[in-house]
This record gives sequence, C-alpha cells and structure tokens, in this order.
Amino acid sequence: MGLLFTTDDFPAGAEAKIGRIAVIGSGAWGTALAVVALSAGRSVRLWGRDQALVDDINTVHVNTRYMPDVPLPEGLIATTDIEEACVDADAVLIVTPSNTLREICAQIRPFLGANVPVALCCKGIERGTGLPLSQLCEEELPGHPIGALSGPTFARETALGHLTAATIAFPFSYQDRLHPEQSAAARLALAMGSEAFRPYISDDLIGVEIGGAVKNVIAIACGMMTGAGFAENTRAALITRGMDEMKRLAEELGGRRETITGLSGAGDLTLTCSSQTSRNMSLGVQLGQGIARADCFEGRNVVVEGEINAISVVELAAIVHVQMPICEAVHAILHQGAPIGATFAALWSLPIQAEPKSLGKISINHPAKQSAVNDLAQRMS
Repeated sequence: MGLLFTTDDFPAGAEAKIGRIAVIGSGAWGTALAVVALSAGRSVRLWGRDQALVDDINTVHVNTRYMPDVPLPEGLIATTDIEEACVDADAVLIVTPSNTLREICAQIRPFLGANVPVALCCKGIERGTGLPLSQLCEEELPGHPIGALSGPTFARETALGHLTAATIAFPFSYQDRLHPEQSAAARLALAMGSEAFRPYISDDLIGVEIGGAVKNVIAIACGMMTGAGFAENTRAALITRGMDEMKRLAEELGGRRETITGLSGAGDLTLTCSSQTSRNMSLGVQLGQGIARADCFEGRNVVVEGEINAISVVELAAIVHVQMPICEAVHAILHQGAPIGATFAALWSLPIQAEPKSLGKISINHPAKQSAVNDLAQRMS
C-alpha cells in the first residue's frame, strides 16, 4: 500500500524547516536551481570557484559564462567562500561535475550542521569503484541524509520559469513511512516547490541515480546517429532500447523498473536525446558528422558528463554482469578508438531477441547480418 498524505497532514510551519539552501556549483544548472529555491521563498547562497563569475552574479545579476541571456534575481547571493555558503544551511544541493564530487564533499564537510540533507544534482557513477554518487557521498559525509534531484530539466528553461517537474529521491526509513511529511524528500520538495517548479517524491534513490547516469550515454548515441544523417525512427529505437538498458542495470542494483519510466528515467532520457541543448546530444552530433573530438564545441574544453559516465557505467555493468550494448558501443567509440560506422553496424545486426521479459532469453541470428554491417558501415563512413 502506498503512502497517502496531504498538505493538511503537515504540521504548521513544516515547509519552513528548510529555510536556507546552499547550492554548490555555479554552472548553468546550479544557477537555475538557486533561482528555483529563491523563487520558492528560500534564502540561498550559491558557491562557485570563479571570483569574476561570482562578482557578475552579485553585481550585474547575470551568469555571464553559462547563461548570459538570463537575468537573475537580485536576491541571489553568490560566493567563492564555501564556508559562507554552507554555514547555517538547512539543506545542500551539490551541482558540480561528478568527477569532482569527493573533493567537494571533503570541502563542505566541516561546515555542515548535524543531519543536514544533501541532494546530488549531478549524475554519474564513480569511475574505478563503481559506486553510485550517493554511496560515495555516504562515505564522505557520514550522518547526513543523502538523496538526489533529477528529471527532464534544461537549466535555461528552468531559470526562466518555464513549467518544470523533477524527482527528489531519498531513502525512506521506517519513521519516514509513518510520518512522510518529515522525510528529507518531502521537506526538500516543500522547500523547492513553486508555481513553476513541481517536485515529485521518491524513495528509490538508486533507480533515480542510474537513470540520470545512463541517459547521458544514450544521448551521445542518439547524437552520433543524428549527426550521421539518420532520422527519427533511429532515435526512437535508441531511446527505447536505451531505457531498457537503464531498467536492467537499475533492477540489478536494487532499483525499481517503474522508476525508469518516470521523470528521472524516461522523462530525462527523452529530453536529453531530443535536443542539442544537451551537451551529450550535441557532442554525439558533432562526432557523427565526422568532427574530431578535440575540435568539438569549436575546440573549447566543455565537460560532457556522458563521456565520463560511459566509462563508469560500462565498468559497473561488467561487474554486475548486465549487458548494455548501446552504452558499450558509445564507450568503444569514445575511449577505445572504435569507428562509429562499424560499431553501430555491429550493434544493429546483433541477434534478434525478445522484447518482453516474459519470453525469456531468445537469440536468433539476424537474417541480413553481413549486408546490414556492410551497408551501415558504408553509410556512416
């Protein structure tokens, strides 16, 4: 039986339990979430490394590097002092690249109050350990509730106040189930919710995290095929089969398949695979057009999470014996020098399999395997 509660069940002032939020990371998504929290009536401190960027946010009220055309509210305060950002915060949102997360956790640890919830707004799996980012944070920030905020969200649209929905996931204890309004997920949802930003609550943290990590890799695959000249049929197939890879990995790690059909899975996957606003999709398109990786994004050093996630996702899938052929193809192209044409040709000519799990393991040789390989490799060369 599911949880049932309404706002009438919440004790008076429950939403004020999270009054101040620290947002760690002044990129586009961190800035957008700071705007969301401020719009919801919270006090916000936005931390960033770059003093010039922080000064711009505070004085001209624009994130000049990441969202130069989006005016920011004057009440948004940015700082390069991580202690100033974190002290007295009732909740922390971490919005830095996943490969810097251990470092960031170590920096904020001395300044967090007892039991302050920490929500991860970056996506990935730690390379080498195979740890979901929440478990990495549990190691670095013992005693703090660790969760995630994820969903189909482009930063610029969110910052501009376009209607946006996302999932906030934290593990639920027995007490949380008895009093769900007191859970970290519900309290943060109340603190972030506004007329434009609609949060949903989940207790399936691992499912939400796997969806967020894998969708970036699938988006690169969609971009590659789009850049190579293929159209909507191809992208729809990659999205659907990519979602199946997400389901298999999440389920193997204790997540729920239904989570992958929600905002943090299917929603985020569809958005990321459908627009070059996504850096993952954009990178794939450029590579599919034959642009060398060093020349993508006009030679700028742009961090693309899916490029990092491709390594850690494939490593984790191998550890738990889950087949993820699309992710493996992207990994081979990005990190092993495999040619795009031949790699996707081999993917498309894999043995015919059953789609529903109820049919079990079926594997029938593709009737046009060699001609499919030759044709696709030639078309993408």
